[in-house]
Amino acid sequence: MLVSFVQAQLMTFAQSLGIILGASIGTTFTVQLIAFKLSDFSLLIVGIGFAMFFLSKSKNIKNLGQGILGFGILFLGMWLMSDAMYPLRTYQPFINLLLVLENPILGILIGTLFTGIIQSSAAFLGIVMVLGSQGLITLEAAIPLILGSNLGTSMTAILSSINSTREAKRVALAHSLFKILGILLFVWWIPTFAELVRNFSPIEGMDVSSPDNFNAIPRQIANAHTFFNILLTIVLLPGINIAANLITKILPDIEEDEDETQFKTKYLEEDLISTPVLALSLTKAEIIRMALKVKKMVEDILPPFIENNPDKLDEIREREEEIDFLNIKINRYLRKISQESIAEERSHEVFQMMHTSTEVEQIGDIISKRLIPLAEKKNELNIQFSEEGQKEIEEYHLTTIKQISRAIDFFKDVNLQDAKHIKRKYKKYRLLEQELRKTHFDRLIDEVPETLESSQIHLELIELLKRISSHSTNIARILLEWSTTSSD
Repeated sequence: MLVSFVQAQLMTFAQSLGIILGASIGTTFTVQLIAFKLSDFSLLIVGIGFAMFFLSKSKNIKNLGQGILGFGILFLGMWLMSDAMYPLRTYQPFINLLLVLENPILGILIGTLFTGIIQSSAAFLGIVMVLGSQGLITLEAAIPLILGSNLGTSMTAILSSINSTREAKRVALAHSLFKILGILLFVWWIPTFAELVRNFSPIEGMDVSSPDNFNAIPRQIANAHTFFNILLTIVLLPGINIAANLITKILPDIEEDEDETQFKTKYLEEDLISTPVLALSLTKAEIIRMALKVKKMVEDILPPFIENNPDKLDEIREREEEIDFLNIKINRYLRKISQESIAEERSHEVFQMMHTSTEVEQIGDIISKRLIPLAEKKNELNIQFSEEGQKEIEEYHLTTIKQISRAIDFFKDVNLQDAKHIKRKYKKYRLLEQELRKTHFDRLIDEVPETLESSQIHLELIELLKRISSHSTNIARILLEWSTTSSD
């Protein structure tokens, strides 16, 4: 998930490093919970989780029940494994196999491999605890497996970053390098570390310093896992900025080829669809990104009307293809979000974003299907606007850009006052449009030569700019209506 956050630019790479270290400590609490002897209650836990998950209508209770059910199944599995492994204590071939784990390097490799395969250090360490509780491995043999399991968890981040941004790749690399550094720091003093863990893992009525106390080993394994991550954080935290700079040098920013980066979404993350609140925030960011691209198209469309520049028109037309692509991707992403079990308020947000995305895309269509051909027609006919007419068009074009900017700002932060302001400005611009038409007709009556030649193109250009302003105003109008409805 952290890779997804950085990929979506919800946080920077440097900000993620502290979270990587904190999350490593946080995940050890699951292993600590597994170390409690709850196997005798595993069926009860499974039953409670099953009832909550399948019988409740509340999504929150279902999610809680699913978590409890998972823990119950985990404890049940450990109980079954413990019983099944008891006879192996005297099975010499299996004992010979476990002796291999006394080699720290091999133990680290096995821990990394198995954790990478099952993608859960907690589940793997649960198996290690079962082996320890039956006296099949010592704490000294378990520690390399613990070190390997910590490295194995970074495989998930590496896999999820393969097709991601450079910063997301840095997050995955940082996670792996932190764990590798931790292994290099601890692998040389495993017996001393094991003794330290035993001394800090008291169990009433037991001599914890004795390696023969099998019942103490699960807690010792959990504590070793926790101590490793806490000590690693203490070592790395002061140099986190140095680490960020070093990893940035290892994976520097690269110039991406435009042909390869065309028509890609920047914020939409499929992995976060199951978390609608985050997914909607990402969708909002993508729509704002699309709207800013359209605003730039509106800004760039006027110069070709003033000066003959066909290359500029081709560039704007290509950008409109990207707008169509983004609109399709955004709406598809929103439909996937709506298929999740979401609250009514979130359903309203989905509709609002679909509406906003469509309005923005329609502005792009006006530019590509109407304004670009109109500019090409003017240039082919070699028609010039009158000096007064050009000033009026430039003035009205500027009001259109301002209205788009207001709509984008309103979409970022919906509020009543801004909506009223946008509506007032639209009415003002309608009056301005009527006034500009009147002055244009006055020039026609005066038979101004340039006005006579450019009249049709002049009036159509004003009309199309008015439509763009109308679509911008519609964004505020619909968003305000839905915000008012949802609050009633």
